[in-house]
Amino acid sequence: MFVGVDHVGVAVKNLDEAVGVYRDFLGFRLEGVHVIREQKVRVAFFSTGGETRIELLEPTESESPLASFIEKRGEGVHHIALRVKDIEAALGELKKKGLTLIDEKPRIGASGAKIAFIHPKSTRGVLLELCETR
Repeated sequence: MFVGVDHVGVAVKNLDEAVGVYRDFLGFRLEGVHVIREQKVRVAFFSTGGETRIELLEPTESESPLASFIEKRGEGVHHIALRVKDIEAALGELKKKGLTLIDEKPRIGASGAKIAFIHPKSTRGVLLELCETR
């Protein structure tokens, strides 16, 4: 069902400052910056030189779920995105196995991929994202 890790999502308070750290100090290549209005976030994707990318996420509104996450837990790892070949089949199988899904159906994410989230209460506190790239 899983092909690999697509990206690790990192919650940040200031995307521009964080981009500087990941690009200028760590040397990762910035792939692009996107605003996802529905999720109330601005994101930056970085290539790490391998298949796994890093996604920085900044809340665009103080009432967004990401802003609440940062207020409760601070900046840091927000989620792990697992790449799948067929997201609808993966969601069906995981639901059948008893996991709690945040998204019953996939939606479109920052890079145009189909995405869906699994509730962290089902995965020992880790927010998992399923990601089907085109």
